[in-house]
Amino acid sequence: MVFDDLLLRARSLVRGGHRAVLGIAGSPGAGKTTLAEHLVAALNEGGEPWVAHVPMDGFHLADAELDRLGLRDRKGAPETFDAAGYAALLRRLRDDEPDTVYAPGFERVLEQPLAGAIPVPPAARLVVTEGNYLLLDAGAWARVRPHLDEVWFCDPDAGERVRRLVARHEEFGKSHEEAVAWVYRSDEANAELVATTRERADLVVREVAGLRRD
Repeated sequence: MVFDDLLLRARSLVRGGHRAVLGIAGSPGAGKTTLAEHLVAALNEGGEPWVAHVPMDGFHLADAELDRLGLRDRKGAPETFDAAGYAALLRRLRDDEPDTVYAPGFERVLEQPLAGAIPVPPAARLVVTEGNYLLLDAGAWARVRPHLDEVWFCDPDAGERVRRLVARHEEFGKSHEEAVAWVYRSDEANAELVATTRERADLVVREVAGLRRD
């Protein structure tokens, strides 16, 4: 798949000035954030920004709440997010409110959500959102898909995806042994669930020609 073709497809979602929301789903380490960031940067290049990036990760429950619920060792699983809150934000974005909408961000070093960290101004005609569970149809997650104009599913080589995951955990402070253990205990369990949602995507993205990876 060619990156320029993805740019054309993303642009085509915005018709008649109506705001559109593009979802990018996939398992942990699939390259969702990389693709989203490159799309947003390329579409905004050379003019007034008209595309915003709103990751799902801002809806992680805080560690204090995960401790209360006994879910700290499951962090990253569907039940450790505020799925209803995420769906409500997507509805607000799709409704194209005349005011700036503020979305939560996620601090990777602290591994904690940050309230009101991402402004989405009225000028944003396309919102790109990405996360693991955009196509999950269980519980409050089922409210997400109706607010997305399209969902693309990142599906790279499994070995490369695991390598990226281990490297990411090491980058943010885990030893190699800790990173590998976390990936195979937690991330891969989540990946198996996410893989079952692939058939609901509008487009499956495996490798993207012309997309530079760091």
